[in-house]
Amino acid sequence: MRVALFVTCVNDALYPRTGIAVVRLLERLGVDVDFPAAQSCCGQPQYNTGYRREAEPLLRRTAEAFAGYDHVVTPSGSCAAMVRAHYPRIARLAAREGRGSGLEKLAEDLVPRVHELTEFLVDVLGVTDVGAYYPHTVTYHPSCHGLRTLGLGERPRRLLAAVKGLELVELPGADECCGFGGTFAVKNPDVSAAMAADKTAAARATGAEVLCGADNSCLAHLDGTLRRAGVPLRTLHLAEILASTEEDPLR
Repeated sequence: MRVALFVTCVNDALYPRTGIAVVRLLERLGVDVDFPAAQSCCGQPQYNTGYRREAEPLLRRTAEAFAGYDHVVTPSGSCAAMVRAHYPRIARLAAREGRGSGLEKLAEDLVPRVHELTEFLVDVLGVTDVGAYYPHTVTYHPSCHGLRTLGLGERPRRLLAAVKGLELVELPGADECCGFGGTFAVKNPDVSAAMAADKTAAARATGAEVLCGADNSCLAHLDGTLRRAGVPLRTLHLAEILASTEEDPLR
């Protein structure tokens, strides 16, 4: 089984520990992981801002970078959703408009091979107990793309519930958006900040030590809100918790 890590721009630039955690975790589970150096932005910022045509070369680049792999795993529901939900439409419209030769075939080949991390663990590898150890109280925020577009459901919670030493506390209003939404936070900063304030207040009310999520873009938004308020609630990607073991614990 050939597996590639699709690390995403946010993780590559700001949260490299998350990408490293994914590799550690998958290798511990017996998976050989490749990192295709040709990978780049998936085109989501362009597409979400209305620049569909500008996203077409990034579709091509992404599909070509991950050609030949059995599975492409990403620690981002947002970018996985971009590929699975929007690449087919981008390719179809490009063909209809007389551009993007071969994009439809590239998208058709790539889409079924792209998995968000928790999908890959639960659905492909068939595991929920990954041998992790994290003796802390954790509450989980399900980001919108994973919750609504990918339908991750209980997969992340099942993985967290199996972590040794971890106490999982339910987050009130968990299905409510944190207010990030990529370019939404830029275009509507006041609304975005108010939504983040509500979400972080709910997280604080749980008494948890850690606010966990599966998308670092949302966690960055929430972390900034918490830091500005002087709240010592740690934000942490799910992959880093799952990569932590008793022999090699997360610091």
